[in-house]
Order: sequence, then C-alpha cells, then structure tokens
Amino acid sequence: MATEFIPFNRPYATGKELGYIAEAHGHLHLSGDGRFSKRCHQWIEQRTGCAKALLTHSCTSALDMAALLLDITSGDEIIMPSYTFVSTANAFVLRGAVPVFVDIREDTLNLDERLIEAAITPRTRAIAPVHYAGVSCDMDAIVAIAKRHHLAVIEDAAQGVMAGYKGRALGAIGDLGSFSFHETKNIISGEGGALLVNDPALVSRAEIIREKGTDRDRFFRGEVDKYTWQDVGSSFLPSDINAAFLWAQFEEAERITRERVAIWQRYHIMLESLEHRGRLRRPVVPADCQHNGHIYYVILPPDIDRQAVLRELKSHAIQSVFHYVPLHSSPAGQRFGRAHGELSLTTSLSERLIRLPMWLGLAEAQQQRVCDVLGAILGK
Repeated sequence: MATEFIPFNRPYATGKELGYIAEAHGHLHLSGDGRFSKRCHQWIEQRTGCAKALLTHSCTSALDMAALLLDITSGDEIIMPSYTFVSTANAFVLRGAVPVFVDIREDTLNLDERLIEAAITPRTRAIAPVHYAGVSCDMDAIVAIAKRHHLAVIEDAAQGVMAGYKGRALGAIGDLGSFSFHETKNIISGEGGALLVNDPALVSRAEIIREKGTDRDRFFRGEVDKYTWQDVGSSFLPSDINAAFLWAQFEEAERITRERVAIWQRYHIMLESLEHRGRLRRPVVPADCQHNGHIYYVILPPDIDRQAVLRELKSHAIQSVFHYVPLHSSPAGQRFGRAHGELSLTTSLSERLIRLPMWLGLAEAQQQRVCDVLGAILGK
C-alpha cells in the first residue's frame, strides 16, 4: 500500500464559495466593487479598525498603491528586511526608489528594530516592516522611530490576516498596510489582496489611484455629477467573483484561525523534545504577539544539510519546503537595493529554515508522521 502523500499546502474552502459566486452572477455585477466587495471592505474595516479598506488584485498591488500614495520617487530609500518576498521591494523599485535591507531578529525573523535608526539617511522616506509567519514586528518601536524621523510606515501584513500586536490588528498600525488572500494564505480568494489605509488623510486619494486615477467612487456616491481623470492611478480592483469567494472565507475567519492555531500548537508540542536535544529550533512568538498559525517552520542546526533533509522528507511522501532567498543576495536586489550591514542572521537563518505541511484539515496523525520522519532524519 502506497504511503499517503502529505502536501505542503491544500487550499481550504468553506463550502459557500460557489453559491456566493452564483449570487454575484445573479446580481449581474461581476466587475469590481459590487455587493461582495463592499461586504469585504466593511468586514476588514470593522475587524482591523482601519480608516478604509480597499480590495486589490494582490498584496503586491496593495504595495504598489502604497508607493503611489506616498509619492515615492527616484532616489528615495525604503528600509525593509531582506528576508521577504520580492513584492516588498518591487513596489518601490518600480517608482525608482532604493530598498535598504536591514538584518532580522534571531527570534522572530522579523526586521530588527534596533538596527533601523542607523540605516536612516536624508533620502529615507519609509519603513516597510514585514510580519513574518503572522507574528508581528515590534511595532511600538518601529512607529516611534518613524515619528522621530518623519517617516511613513507601510506594513507588509501579507501573512498577517487575523493576527495582532498588543490587541491591535496587523496591517492597521502603520500609515498603510497590505493583506494577501493568495491560495497559500489562511484566508483566500485564489489571488487577491487589500490595502488598509490607516491615515484618514490618504483615503480619498487611495480611492482615486485604485480607480485608474479617476474620481469614479465619488461619482457613484453622488458626490460629483461625472467622473474624470484626477491623478496617477491604475486598475487595482478585483472582480466581485473574487470578492464573493473571499466573503465565504471571511464569514469563517475566526474558526479558520482558531483551527490553524491548534494545528500549529500540536506541531509545537510534538517537536519540543527535538528542540531540547538541539536538533532544531522551533518558532518563537513574543508575548505581545497574537499569531494566526500561518506557517510552522523549524530552524536546522548549521551542520545539517537542509537539501538532504528536504529530499528525505520527499522520499517519505512529505512535501516540506524552504522559504525566501534573501533579496540582498539576489541579482535584482544587488542591482536595485543596498544592504545596511552584513545581514549575517538573514543569510544564516534563511539557509537553515524549512516549512512543514500546514493547512486546515491536517490531521494529528499526519502531523505525527511528519514529526516522526523529521526526528528520524535529524537523529541520524
């Protein structure tokens, strides 16, 4: 009998998605900002407390909008971690700005707030913290630094839906925030994202930028008698079909998060003995952070060959993967950005991290097999 394959990810559906898509079709409004889009906007605003939520095609699009909103231009510098997805940097590079890569903390793998101030120059315009694995950066420290130096804070909360910091929703703490609803995330719409506008002064312009640079939103609200081209912008609206799928997920967001955190916690208990034996390091979640069970990763010791571990897991029908290649070491990162300091932790930790299968419905017996196989490999 063949060994059951355990995939790294399995997109979750609540069962209501197709019905809501049919409902959107029945309303004869499939383009952006239909009934389901409005429901989703309202849900995000109520859940996070942001001034305005706007659905986008992706978290990448939301970051693109943030760069436009802040008038980021050639020569500006944006401080960010190198251990992140390329979109964090690309949104600003597209505007001619320079990503300034700062090292990460050893415990959370988030931007090290203690290194930010030394990286600030007269050209610095913003700080872009990334909440890795749905665990918050030290946002009090980062916001305080930004205020002292009159910088914007743009949260990359792609992995942070339903996660928090000191009781505040991730994405709603800085001036602007961004969510992802990609199929690999906890709450999904296949492809999708959202811009969270936390500074009320930016709301009106955010709507214009999202609607191809026009005041179309104001027209539909009856505030103007026609809409015209007002500013730079592009088409950032997802269809109401995507929003209908997303709404089904939002309705179950509390349960989805609760169950994912329970799966995360089971891994944490199962792997405790391996950590005590020095064969791996488990994730660290500071007391101030309310995580969402997005990723369960382990850090291997320096003397372990990560690729060999991944190959061995694969041979046992377990799909485990590494994560980001640090941007500062990539060809484009070296061309468009610059590293502040050696980024030794970014380099070391990124080469030793593996992510274990993590999806809603992952059974305890499957998790136990993952941990047993991993323990056998690391015990060799």
